Amino acid sequence: MVQRAVMRKVVRRIVPLLCLLYLVNYVDRVNIGFAGPNGMTDELGMSATVFGLASGIFFLGYLVLEVPSNLLLQRFGARRWLARIMASWGVLVCVIAFVPNQTTLVILRFLLGIAEAGFFPGVILYLTYWFPAAYRARMVALFMAAVPISTVLGSTLSSLIIQGLDGWLGLTGWRVMFLVEGVPALLLAVVTWFCLTDRPEQARWLSAQEREWLSGTLLTEQNSVHNRHQWSLRRALTHPRIIALAFVYFGIAYGLYALGFFLPTIVKGFAEQYATSYSTIQTGLITAVPYVFGALLMVPWARHGDRSGERVWHVAIPVVLGGLAIPVALYLGSPLATMIAVTVCAVGVCAALPTFWALPSEFLTGTAAAAGLALINSLGNISGFAAPYITGWLRDLTGTQNAGMWVVGACMLAGAVTVVLLGAAPKKTALTSTSTGS
Repeated sequence: MVQRAVMRKVVRRIVPLLCLLYLVNYVDRVNIGFAGPNGMTDELGMSATVFGLASGIFFLGYLVLEVPSNLLLQRFGARRWLARIMASWGVLVCVIAFVPNQTTLVILRFLLGIAEAGFFPGVILYLTYWFPAAYRARMVALFMAAVPISTVLGSTLSSLIIQGLDGWLGLTGWRVMFLVEGVPALLLAVVTWFCLTDRPEQARWLSAQEREWLSGTLLTEQNSVHNRHQWSLRRALTHPRIIALAFVYFGIAYGLYALGFFLPTIVKGFAEQYATSYSTIQTGLITAVPYVFGALLMVPWARHGDRSGERVWHVAIPVVLGGLAIPVALYLGSPLATMIAVTVCAVGVCAALPTFWALPSEFLTGTAAAAGLALINSLGNISGFAAPYITGWLRDLTGTQNAGMWVVGACMLAGAVTVVLLGAAPKKTALTSTSTGS
């Protein structure tokens, strides 16, 4: 059957490279979480609040340039634009290895967000160029599996570098970590430039019949969506539904980033809370456990959503479970019980994200999709600033992580309620009367 043969070829050709890019991207985004409790905060004299600011200000850079970056990707093609993004962020990660003080670190983290703006929504948009709707959530899940996998590998790798290469080139371990982990992005920029294909029509690795089937299927589907909903660029940038979806993403990502940046610190805190002691490597391995389960469950959950055609509850149910689990995690009586609750939260986040990104493609196409996806991602990623900053501020204010975790749970539950109220897609009748306007 042509459909299965084409999809197998496309998956093998595109998805592994995209996963590798995102794996390196996410490691470089959150590796500050491992640097902090392993020498960086002491060496630079950082409070928990300043550490949260340095972690989260990355996402303000994202907010500034996310939409323009995605529109430029649509214009110049994913191959060139993603290669540019990776080269610039790789350089900046390497430069962070040499920061002299906390002010410079905050500035470089902000510039890193600007350099990386457009990567994630650009890939989500790129997947719509290659995969029909019936495959989209599971493909996003395969791509986003890089998040838990990067945490599993990144936590272990970062810990090994910090501990094993301390003193290399005269640098402390956390500085060596940034230097080493910035190099793969530079190498992958070259690979992307030469190996990524922008559109199915340009895929010489497909036969003429396969190119024709895939291009025709995607065009028919895109025309159908456009005829039903007819969203323009202006509407995609101003409609309340887009803002509401951004809020849903804010709630889900709040849990993701709070765990990503502060889980290593929480595990380090077990020493005081439960009279235990873990080495740097052990801390990295313990931190990886929740994401192992997240990686194992996110793809089957997304596949189930694709097969059933149901989207909303495939987002809401795991977010509710995660939001309920995380606030009680730090009140439990042992490290094991705490990590079980944290694992439930991580699984909920990982399961919800791929299906969430299938929701905008139910009614957005073309330039409206490029802008809408970027706007949802940029506004939602304000949580990347808010989560570490608020969590760090509450840690300084109260002396514990507990208040910050209650905020995480509240944001996740608010996102779940919002997605249920929104439903999967706007009604056609709500748009036809204004589709020729904004």
